[in-house]
Amino acid sequence: MGPMMDVTDILDPINRRILAELVANARIPVTELARKVGLSKTPVALRIRQLEEAGLITGYRAILSPVRLGLTHVTYVEMRLSDTRHKALESFNAAIRLIPEVEECYMIAGGFDYLLKVRSRDMADYPMSRWRR
Repeated sequence: MGPMMDVTDILDPINRRILAELVANARIPVTELARKVGLSKTPVALRIRQLEEAGLITGYRAILSPVRLGLTHVTYVEMRLSDTRHKALESFNAAIRLIPEVEECYMIAGGFDYLLKVRSRDMADYPMSRWRR
């Protein structure tokens, strides 16, 4: 089973339930997950490994609380680029990754090129000077 396999072959109802449970709590013990999906521990562990090998599970991560970190100010920024050729888009993407306040970045089709979600402590902390060029 590689990442190029047809996912419909692996997404039976039990695997869908396993995925849903892992999305809700990726740290759930395999024994508890097995109980929730109605299987024993070993088949659930094998199914998780298959889901990982198939590329359906790409990783596990911690979700931080922006409020507890003091990052309560959210700004959405529309970015319009003067050059949208491949090289310019690559440069923009590389530069935006260096700005820690940018939480999300979406390429948009329409009146602007990118929509950024920027998180900071407050308006005074908002990194406006970085956007002006």
